[in-house]
Amino acid sequence: MSKKRYSMDMTTVVLFPKIISFAFPLMITGLLQIVYNAADVMVVGRFAGSTSLAAVGATSTLVNLFLNLFLGLSMGSGVVVAKHIGAGDGASVHRAVHSAMLLSVLSGVAIGILGVLISPYALSMMGTPEDIHSLSTLYLRIFFLGTPANMVFNYGASILRSTGDSKRPLYILTATGILNVVLNLIFVIKLHMDVAGVALATIISQYVSATCVLYILLNINSYIHVSIKKLRFYKDELKDILRIGIPAGLQGSLFSLSNVIIQSSINSFGAAAIAGNTASGNVDSIIFTCCNSVSQTATTFTSQNLGAGQHKRIRKVYFNCVGISMAIAAFFGVALLAFGPQILTVFSTDSEVIDMGLIRLRLFAVTYIINSVLDVTTGQMRGLGKSVIPMIVSLVGICGLRVIWVFTVFPHFRSIFTLYLSYPVSWLVTGIVITVMYAITFRKIIKRSKSNENTCAG
Repeated sequence: MSKKRYSMDMTTVVLFPKIISFAFPLMITGLLQIVYNAADVMVVGRFAGSTSLAAVGATSTLVNLFLNLFLGLSMGSGVVVAKHIGAGDGASVHRAVHSAMLLSVLSGVAIGILGVLISPYALSMMGTPEDIHSLSTLYLRIFFLGTPANMVFNYGASILRSTGDSKRPLYILTATGILNVVLNLIFVIKLHMDVAGVALATIISQYVSATCVLYILLNINSYIHVSIKKLRFYKDELKDILRIGIPAGLQGSLFSLSNVIIQSSINSFGAAAIAGNTASGNVDSIIFTCCNSVSQTATTFTSQNLGAGQHKRIRKVYFNCVGISMAIAAFFGVALLAFGPQILTVFSTDSEVIDMGLIRLRLFAVTYIINSVLDVTTGQMRGLGKSVIPMIVSLVGICGLRVIWVFTVFPHFRSIFTLYLSYPVSWLVTGIVITVMYAITFRKIIKRSKSNENTCAG
């Protein structure tokens, strides 16, 4: 596994084909995750019933709320490592990698313990219906036992991607995803373990994934090699990881917090609405995942080029990624509009569940192109090391607006469509603000760069 085979120089290559070659494995990785998550939902819905489907679906926003903060730190790790790679600073890469991997283990253990302890209380606060509360609690508690492995894999994969290696995380996920599906079928259909079987299959697969990525990092012959004896926090590198990662994680957690509030409102419409939301959420996440892969690509390419001082290429990265992301959103939007009902029948044959799911699916299909631009712009801001601005803008524009919507507009026009409408409205408002902030930030970076060049010339 040579460094040359998997790594990519993002500072000199022709951008468009390299952006595609880096983003494509990320997309496939994300889509495989959706397929495997959808397999969880499909197996439960088909072989354990709509109550079990609703029980699993009621946990998704809560899981994201817990995990997103620490997954944001993994993003910060990737940005810091990529920047030092672009600058050719191997010593700083080494310190950042070891700080990140230690952080992954400690954060995984902490969030796992917390999740197991407070799961039933958090579900009660969300207004989870009594008929699914115990099943949701069981699923969550088993799921959180896998968070140490979840963190190790995501941090390790982020480090590999910072070198331009987006293929090996894909290979790992492909193998462990197949394992997850097989275990789902065994535990749920053969052993009748219901939601516990789905959760157990998930965490077994996560521990296998973590083992694989650790094996690569422990044995790779490059600057991202991990030595167990050298695992410690290095002050400067940890500070950079936290500076970028905490705002990114808080942003993700705040998204999830607003979604928890929306999920609570969905819960008030009953089990069919919860199941429909779960099914359509698995489907429309295809668009999100593909666009988010382009956003991650923008972050990594921007970080390496920033480290190398290639500021003109950063702007080219942005426009390439925006164009690709918008094209993806448009393509999948049309596909979901055309085949939405047929796709939803994969998850449930209950006509009420399908009708509920179509409300969300059709709305998101025609509006997600707005979020595709927002996502790429946010990704490049993080690549520039500016993670606080997107967090603040998202806090006000997305989270704040959605919460206000739930407590003002929704009560006056009480329907599940009105509830879902809060998403595209918040994307539009936040997208306009973040694009303006990006333009101002990039202009300042260029101005500072020219000032430094004039100082050096003088």
